[in-house]
Amino acid sequence: MPLVRISLIKGKSPEHIRAISEGVHRGLMEAYGAPIDDRFQLIHQHAPDELIYDSDYLGLHRTDDLVIINIVAGNWRDTPQKKGLYRAITDNLVANPGLRPEDVLIVLSPNARDEWSFGNGLASYVKDDAA
Repeated sequence: MPLVRISLIKGKSPEHIRAISEGVHRGLMEAYGAPIDDRFQLIHQHAPDELIYDSDYLGLHRTDDLVIINIVAGNWRDTPQKKGLYRAITDNLVANPGLRPEDVLIVLSPNARDEWSFGNGLASYVKDDAA
């Protein structure tokens, strides 16, 4: 059920962007058990002056290849699972499209099961308790 927003500076090839998309989704499947068909991603490409970041925050040197990944997902995962997700996504993006690990920034935005509606005006992950 993750909703993923991927932000990067404009100018990358469609293949580069697709590799990022694939790597993030594979990481979600590996670390969070997301189903293969549970894929909802928004790719945002920004002009260089529209993606502002500190190139050396926390002692990591970032470049204009920075990819910011914001994942909205259920809040029932523990810290080891979250750490596994960070590692899986980063490893995938280092392998393809060849990003530096320092250029992969991931932010989780947890939420509850009753905060998802995939259509029809229904709380998709809430079972109706009415008998």
